[in-house]
Amino acid sequence: MNDSDVWTRPNNSSNCIGNLVLHLCGNMTQYIISGLGGETDIRNRDEEFAAGGGINALELRERIRKVINRSAEVIENLNEEELLLQRTLQGYQMTGIAAIIHVTEHLSYHTGQIVFYTKMLKDIDTAFYEGMNLNSRNSK
Repeated sequence: MNDSDVWTRPNNSSNCIGNLVLHLCGNMTQYIISGLGGETDIRNRDEEFAAGGGINALELRERIRKVINRSAEVIENLNEEELLLQRTLQGYQMTGIAAIIHVTEHLSYHTGQIVFYTKMLKDIDTAFYEGMNLNSRNSK
């Protein structure tokens, strides 16, 4: 995907890939990095959807990679008490485990939208399973 592709909306009722990436970064940062990791919550959700460019495709990819890696670090360092602690995130009461489940589901949902839009726009096989033999099974 080139820079133009990631900022092209399929229609007025849909978000472009760039908006979805910014939204995923905002969501993971708010719930995991801030909510569970204690960093300051500076999210502006409306800006995630209002953006119409200014960040190239490579920078978007690097931004989400950094947020995912930082989120993984936060999760890896949580103890049982922190995972079970009730807290308010984005106005909802939830445990740390619930926040992780929410972010996982949310990431999966919007990633599916990005993959669908990419396939539709570019008519390509994303090759997620390239090199894997999906027909072989361990018979043990």
